Amino acid sequence: MANVRIEDIRNIALCGHGSSGKTTLIDKMLVKTGAVNANPSVDEGTSICDFDPEEKNHKYTIEAKVVHLSYAGKKFHLLDTPGYPDFIGQTICALRGADTAAVVINAQSGIEVNTRRVFAEAGKAGLGRMIVLNKMDGDNIDFSAVVDAIREMWGPRCVLLNVPLGQGSGFRGVASTLHVPDDTAGALADPNEIHEALIESIIEVDEAVMERYFEGQPPTEEEVSRLIVRAVAQGTLIPIVCCSGKSGVGLTELLDAIGLCGLSPLDLPRTATQDGEEIRVEAKADGPLVAQVFKTRIDPFVQKLNFIRVFSGTLKKDQAVASSTARKGLRMSQLLCVQADDTSPAEEAGPGDIVAVAKTEELHTGSSLGDYRLPEIKFPTPMVGLAVSPKSRGDETKLSGALTKIAEEDPTIRIDRDMQTKELVMTGMSELHLTIIRERLHRRDKLEVETKEPKIPFRETIQAPAEGMYRHKKQTGGRGQFGEVHIRMFPLPRGTNIEEYATKSRFASMKEHHYDEAHNFLWVNSVVGGVIPGNFMPAIEKGFKERLEGGVIAGYMIENLCIEVHFGKYHEVDSSETAFRTAARMAFKQVFEKARPCLLEPIVKMEITVPESKVGDVYSDMSGRGGRVLGSDTAGGNLQTVKAEVPLREVTTYARTLSSMTGGQGSYTMDFSHYDVMPSNVQQEIMAKAKLQEEEEE
Repeated sequence: MANVRIEDIRNIALCGHGSSGKTTLIDKMLVKTGAVNANPSVDEGTSICDFDPEEKNHKYTIEAKVVHLSYAGKKFHLLDTPGYPDFIGQTICALRGADTAAVVINAQSGIEVNTRRVFAEAGKAGLGRMIVLNKMDGDNIDFSAVVDAIREMWGPRCVLLNVPLGQGSGFRGVASTLHVPDDTAGALADPNEIHEALIESIIEVDEAVMERYFEGQPPTEEEVSRLIVRAVAQGTLIPIVCCSGKSGVGLTELLDAIGLCGLSPLDLPRTATQDGEEIRVEAKADGPLVAQVFKTRIDPFVQKLNFIRVFSGTLKKDQAVASSTARKGLRMSQLLCVQADDTSPAEEAGPGDIVAVAKTEELHTGSSLGDYRLPEIKFPTPMVGLAVSPKSRGDETKLSGALTKIAEEDPTIRIDRDMQTKELVMTGMSELHLTIIRERLHRRDKLEVETKEPKIPFRETIQAPAEGMYRHKKQTGGRGQFGEVHIRMFPLPRGTNIEEYATKSRFASMKEHHYDEAHNFLWVNSVVGGVIPGNFMPAIEKGFKERLEGGVIAGYMIENLCIEVHFGKYHEVDSSETAFRTAARMAFKQVFEKARPCLLEPIVKMEITVPESKVGDVYSDMSGRGGRVLGSDTAGGNLQTVKAEVPLREVTTYARTLSSMTGGQGSYTMDFSHYDVMPSNVQQEIMAKAKLQEEEEE
C-alpha cells in the first residue's frame, strides 16, 4: 500500500436512500481526482461501482463496493452502499470498514425511509456522521424546508458547512460557513448567521476554548481543525455539505469536507477482547495485529474474496495469522488492493487500510484476524422466505452449492432444509431481495429455479396431561411381533430447562432420563420389575422421536412435553426392537390426541415507523391481523414507531401493505419472538388441509 500517514487516511461509507446519488458521487470523485480515467454513468451502465450485471440492469446498487483515491495528500477509501432497505445487510457490512458515514440525501426528496435507517445504523456503529445534500441542481427544491426537516429529525447539531449559491439550473457553487467568502450573492441562507452556530458546535468539546470564545477570543485555525474532528467523533456536530454529483458543482468542497471533518483511524479507537478481557485498540503500525473481515464476495470466477479492515498492526503478504474462525493459523498468500472490480497486488496493509484476500475458505464475514476478537457484526434477522427447487431434475446438489455461496456473500440470506416440509427454503429481507437472488442464480450459476410460498413452520404440542397404552401384536405365521407400552404424557411450559426440570421434578429419582433440547422434550423410564427389558428402551425412544419429527394432528414438529414410560409387557419370542418402536409410536399418537393437542405458530416482533398521521391506520391493521400493539415511541420529526407482536402468517407480504398505506414513507423491522397457541378457527383450517393432503398422498 502507499506510504500514507495514519492520520491522513479517511474511510468513508456513503449511505442513504435509493436514488440519492451515492454511486454517481463516488464515480465523479474518482474521475475528478484522477483515480480512474473514464466517463462513468449509472444510467448508461458504465458506473465504476455498479459493475455487477444485476446492478447494470436495474440501475441501482445491490452490493457494497470499495474504491480508493488520493486527494490533497490524503488517502480516501470510499465504500458505496445500496440505497434500498432490502439490502441493509450490505450497508451494515460497509459501516464496519468505515470511520465516518456520509449520509446522502436527495435535495428534491428530502429525508426518506432508508435515510433514517442508515443514519441510525451509523450511530449504533459509533461512527462519525456527516450529511451530503445532493442533487442541488434538481427542480422544485425547497432548501429551507429540507434543512429544517434534517434539524427537526436529528437536532441542532446538524449545521451547514456550506450553503448553495443558487439552486436548480442556477446552482453555480457553494459558500463556506466556516470561512465565509466576500461574495455570497445568490446564497440560499446567510453564511454569516450560520458561522456562529457552526463555531459553537465545534468548540463545545473543549471547555477552555469555549470560555475564551465567549470572552471574545475566537479559536485559532489549528484549534478549529483539531476540534471539528473531535466534535464529529463525539456527535456534537453533524456537518451538512451541499453539492451536485451529476454536474460536479460542490464536489471539490465535498472532498475538502471529508478531509477536514472525516475521522482518521486515530480518531475512532475500537475495543476488542482477549480471553474475555476488554482491550482498547490503538491504530499503531507496530502494535498487535487487529483486523476483521467486513465483507465477503464471490467473483465470477468463483474466487472467494474476503475484504479486511486493519485496525492495528501490520498485515503482510505470506504472513501466518490467527483467526477466530480457523482452528490453526492462516497464511495470507496474497493481499489485494481493490478498486471496485479491479484488484492489484499489495505487500502489506497497516491501520486504516482495506485489502482483500483470496482463497481463504476459513474466513467469513465477521472473522477477526490476530489474537484479539473484535465485536461480531450484527445483522437483522431475515423473515421473508421462499421454498426453492431447480427446474431441471438432478440440479439439486448444484442449487444447494450455489445458494451456499450466496449466503456466504450476504449474511441476511439464510438457507435451510426444513426437515418437516422437506423444502429447501431461502429466507431474505424482502421479496425484492429474493428476486435479485434468483437473477444471480440464473446469471452466475446457470440455474433456473421454481419458487413458492414456504410452509410456515408451525409446531404441535399438548395442553393437558393424559395417559394410555398401545399393544402391538401381529401374527403372520412363524415368529410374530409383540410389544406393549404404557405411557403418561405431560405438557411443559415454553422455555423449560429440560435438565433442570428432570432434576427438580418428581422424576428426579427415576433411573433413566432422555433429553431432546431441540424439541424441548423429556422422556423418563420409570419401569420396574423388568416388564420391558432394558435392551428395548432405545427402540422405544426411536418410536417417540419419529412422532416428534412427523407430528400427530397436522404433520408438524412436536415440542414442549414430557413422557413417562411406566409399564409394559413383552414376549420372550415375539418381542423385538421393531415391535416396541411401533408400540411406542402408536402409544404416543393415541395419548397425544387425548391431551388437548394444539398447534403453535411463530410470533414476530415488529417495529413499524410511519408518519404520525398513519399511526391509527397501523393500529387498526395490526388488530385485523390478530396482532397485539405494545405501544409507540417518537422516531424524530413527525414520525412514530409502533411496536407490535403479530403472527408470522399474517405479515409474510407486509411490505406491500405498508407501502400502500403510507405512500412509501413507512418502514419496519421484524424479528422472531416466540411460538404461541394458534386461534382455534385457523387451527381447524390447517388441520383439515393436512388431512386432505395425507389422503391424497395415500
